Amino acid sequence: MSKLWKKAVFCFLPALFFLISGCGRNAQEEAESGQAFEVYYINREETAISSETVYLDEEMTQDEQISALLAALQSAPEDVSLKASAGTAFQINGYKVDEGQLNIDVDESYRKLPSTTEVLVRASIVRTLVQTEGINHVLMTVGGQSLTDSSGAAVGPMTADTFIDNAGDAINPYEMVTLTLYFANETGDRLVATTRTLEYNSNISVERLVVDCLVSGPDTDQAFPTINPNTKVLGVSTRDGICYVNLDETFLTQIYSVTPEVVIYSITNSLVELTSVNKVQISINGRTDLVFRETFNLTNLYERNLDLVGDSRETQTETETPTEEGTQ
Repeated sequence: MSKLWKKAVFCFLPALFFLISGCGRNAQEEAESGQAFEVYYINREETAISSETVYLDEEMTQDEQISALLAALQSAPEDVSLKASAGTAFQINGYKVDEGQLNIDVDESYRKLPSTTEVLVRASIVRTLVQTEGINHVLMTVGGQSLTDSSGAAVGPMTADTFIDNAGDAINPYEMVTLTLYFANETGDRLVATTRTLEYNSNISVERLVVDCLVSGPDTDQAFPTINPNTKVLGVSTRDGICYVNLDETFLTQIYSVTPEVVIYSITNSLVELTSVNKVQISINGRTDLVFRETFNLTNLYERNLDLVGDSRETQTETETPTEEGTQ
């Protein structure tokens, strides 16, 4: 969406023209002033979403931001390969904010969207609107009733992290998954088991999804991160029950006060929760001839260790130690 076009659209919408700074001013000077927001649109093949940047007046209220972003979602983007995410196949009835949650109601036409398109529309709306100041979640309803997914399950409050794509690639058909992820306790010497339910791009493996979630950190204040968030995941593959996790050298730079055991078994325990994984091997830039923090030999294959878990799951007393198998 061009800056000039954005100004023109909002200037010609009487209810919204005051929301964008600079209507009637020099476009080049004003286009990139204010607060930047990414507005997400759907490609015309309805296989992916992509964003364009808009700039809103920094003095806008929360309500004004929401109104402006909803208007942008219903307006044609500059890129002709994209189309508006809302306002054509269905209409937005209204919205309200309740303690950090934005509730959006759409009309019954929404239920006619193909399932894959519906996920893309939902991802576009949520990813756009959670950028609003003070909004942590978005809940969508249809004609005042709960929105359900393709399996008939109610779709609850969503965040941008509800929709996981593959390193910026096109968002494709999604699947719902519930993961058990292990993070650190407050003192960094024990593991805390957490659960996270999200929709993810079915073109990536669940194993990769687990590792990506561990790198991004917990979504609860009852657990703490274990891995340097700047770590790049170079590859995740599973063969014969062994999950091979290849990370870049940033993984070796520890910025959190957690023990090496907590780091290694945060990854191992989380992956072994999957039925496809029994053991885990970690490599750095493809190398396993390294010792992590002078303690863990990366030539080893590591198995689940529940002795480190400091929550109710301690009833599962199985503790497994690394085996001396080499890489494959």
